[in-house]
Amino acid sequence: MALRRQVGEAALAPPRVVTPRRTLADREDVLARVMLTPALLYVLLLVGLPFVLAILLSFSAATAGSLDFTWVGLRNFARLLPDPQFRLALRNTFLFTAVSQAIVILLAVVAANVLEAAFVGRRVVRFLLLLPWAVPVSLAAMAWTWIFDSTFSVVNWTLKVLGLLEGWLYWFGDPTLAMIAIITVHVWRMFPFATVIVLAGMTALPQEIREAAVVDGAGFFRRLFQVQLPLLLPIITVSVLFGVVFTATDLGVVWLLTRGGPYNSTHVLATLAFQRGILAANLGQGAAIALFLLPVLVVVAWVMLRTARRAEVGG
Repeated sequence: MALRRQVGEAALAPPRVVTPRRTLADREDVLARVMLTPALLYVLLLVGLPFVLAILLSFSAATAGSLDFTWVGLRNFARLLPDPQFRLALRNTFLFTAVSQAIVILLAVVAANVLEAAFVGRRVVRFLLLLPWAVPVSLAAMAWTWIFDSTFSVVNWTLKVLGLLEGWLYWFGDPTLAMIAIITVHVWRMFPFATVIVLAGMTALPQEIREAAVVDGAGFFRRLFQVQLPLLLPIITVSVLFGVVFTATDLGVVWLLTRGGPYNSTHVLATLAFQRGILAANLGQGAAIALFLLPVLVVVAWVMLRTARRAEVGG
């Protein structure tokens, strides 16, 4: 009788809910923080701390080989403004950035339209296009130094053979020619990256819009300027933003090719900061030069991102 009563009560009792044991993979909020922690630590240690240190150095009279950290306020920045070498480097930075990025975007749009078409060997061409971006800048600079060499210049000899050059171009001996050489090398290095970005944006465009333009009888240039480019404006804006920030702060191409010469005429802010801060051991002034464009780049980034956002919403 007691056994029957126990069986009946067990049958009437509500089923026991077994709560599965939650693991780290089930807790997405905790898992996200755990996975983001290495990246945040990387940014803080390799970017954040040097950035804060550079700001502190720019307001000091610190020099290499000395523990003196005398606070001088804005004196380093005030001394830069009347410096003709600094003003020339500032002008070169704006010229170098503006001209190279304009050429990069133009070539990227042309190359993306070519590579989007179907032709034999398209994958090989796309692979070869990425080589300038993948080649180490030091190795590329060595090759370009030989190409623009004052005696063995491939460019000069080619122009001579074609009958387009009567004299001889000393690429690294003339300020204008040296700047042209620097811009050429930087464009060669940067336009594959911009091409990949533009090509990815073109691939993501709605196919029905492009087909509708073809059905309406729009030619290639009309489709390009009235359909593709307006839709690609957010992508192109982001590409230009990356290019501007990278170019304005780039040290490698200019320093490896000309060391800022001839006669310090091709210095940009990055190479001048390296020369003053590291080679001349004036850490305070070098940091001030390196940080001079920071407010400008922040404003440029804000304007470009806002433009991209408006274009995306408007599209």
